[in-house]
Amino acid sequence: MDRKKWKQLLVYALTLAVSRVAVAGCYPLIPGMFIASLLAEVNATLLLIFSLFGMALFLPVQAMAKYGMIVLVSLAIVWLVKWACKSCRTAVGAAIGSSTTLVLMIAGELLQIRNRSSIWIGILESIFVGAFILVVTPLLYGMMEPGQARKQRYRVRAPENGQRLNSYAEAFSGLSRIFAQMSQRKDGFQAEEMGRMQQEITAKICISCDQCALCWERENSPMYELFYRLLSSMEQLGLPREEVREEFSQHCAYPQVVIEEALGVFEKARLNMAWYNRLLENREVIAQQLDAMAYIMEDCAREYVDITKEEGKMLAGVRYRLRERGGQLKEAHLYEKQNGRLCLQVNICAKWGSCIAVKDLAKAVSEGMHKTMIPVRSSKMLIGKEETVLTFEEEPLFRTLHGVARVPKDGAQVSGDNFSFLDLDGGQSVMILSDGMGSGIRACKESEMVIELIEKFLETGFQKETAIQMMNSAMVIQGEDGMFSTVDMAAIDLYTGVCEFYKIGAAAAFIMRGDQVQSICAASLPVGVYPQVEPERSSVALKDGDFVILVSDGVMDFLHVPDPEETMKEILETAQINNPEKLARHLMERVLLFTGGKAPDDMTILAAGIWER
Repeated sequence: MDRKKWKQLLVYALTLAVSRVAVAGCYPLIPGMFIASLLAEVNATLLLIFSLFGMALFLPVQAMAKYGMIVLVSLAIVWLVKWACKSCRTAVGAAIGSSTTLVLMIAGELLQIRNRSSIWIGILESIFVGAFILVVTPLLYGMMEPGQARKQRYRVRAPENGQRLNSYAEAFSGLSRIFAQMSQRKDGFQAEEMGRMQQEITAKICISCDQCALCWERENSPMYELFYRLLSSMEQLGLPREEVREEFSQHCAYPQVVIEEALGVFEKARLNMAWYNRLLENREVIAQQLDAMAYIMEDCAREYVDITKEEGKMLAGVRYRLRERGGQLKEAHLYEKQNGRLCLQVNICAKWGSCIAVKDLAKAVSEGMHKTMIPVRSSKMLIGKEETVLTFEEEPLFRTLHGVARVPKDGAQVSGDNFSFLDLDGGQSVMILSDGMGSGIRACKESEMVIELIEKFLETGFQKETAIQMMNSAMVIQGEDGMFSTVDMAAIDLYTGVCEFYKIGAAAAFIMRGDQVQSICAASLPVGVYPQVEPERSSVALKDGDFVILVSDGVMDFLHVPDPEETMKEILETAQINNPEKLARHLMERVLLFTGGKAPDDMTILAAGIWER
């Protein structure tokens, strides 16, 4: 016999034993124990049999009739509530037991209604029954729960899987190093390459010349030095210098033919070097992507710490409250993230084939864990009779609201600026602004591609720097001339309030705290220029009521003032606005006053406000 059945037998024995406990001629433990055990989901039929048997053994006939009726009526009402509401909460069960005891006591004493003392005893008895149910029901459920928890199948990843992912990560890192070390990029021709070009020229021209032996077989022949100077001047200027051409004519019978052949050979060699460097760039990009894959695998190998067994008491409270709201919990796993936050994953379905709102289950989880828990963004709104996996995370301390104002360049159909607001799992609120080079449809497509790539990488789980590197790699591989865009990103941790800025060729950002304004500046090239890109990163701790403002280059470049950052600070210091949307529009209106109402370039302003919940 397993432990759960032994515990059920213990409950039946307690139900039988409480029939002997009398207080002032009353037996309040009988209905209290019966309803508490019923709410703890002990077998109702056996519970009723043991309860009636105990009353038959130890109670007088009159008391047996009274408490037998209380037990039967309470059982019927609890089942009706479960049928109507798909569950019966402990408070409802306590109210049922208390009111049923009071009503039947008054009905039993109806002929003695003038006996005030018995009425007061009945009122006290009903209060005791309700309080007993409220206290004992969670205890009985907790006592029954550990036996059920041991039967769960904990789907924890086997240790060898994590080791395998680490092995894969090491393999990808090794491949990355191999690609990075294959060869070095060429910025000019080496002496060996100059020698090969010279041999190619002489093999085509000099070998058929009658004076070949005089030029090349004599000791101290000047032709070697002349050829080196000729090729070096071509490398520097694209054409041979005039003095080199004249000196070469003095020692060669066919100088013009040799120079023309040298130009052709050199142009071919330069083209080969350009393709070679392009190949190296692609190898560098592949190495970066392999590094990113290795990082993702290492991150996946670092599992959350499974604290399910250590927090069994807490999970018992969660299961109890979920059951009260009509949920039938199949499995529960509690994890601790790397940042110390808790994450609860449950397999749950609704009893009786009903539907339950996930927000109600979140309230139950919060009560059980004594922390405000919310479902992740991808969770369903309702659950039914089919088993569903739900994940709950700790609610962040802060919340954000966003606003945007944008004006395209005068005469342009679309704006070359694009932006995005992202709410990532794990309590991250991200603003991204990208300014495509130029204006119009082409610039719009460039910045749109940048935004879409960063969004996909961030939503997949890549870190901010890795997402920017991967996006830059894609832009470099595409290889179109002029495919350059700026990136301005602000990522706010809603648990701590820390905002991290990542800027690549972007204009200054601003943080407004009341009438105090701080600027975040950076100087770097746009993305897509070089395979390696290092975003300039800075962090600022935000407080309740702070605003973060990102602007595109068109806003700052056409203020027509010596110090546009200071001018923007002055505008923000006088802006007494607490709405992000209104703040962005107000800033745009003030900027247009400096440009005479015209937009010489695409202008975009993003604003985000952060508040404590």
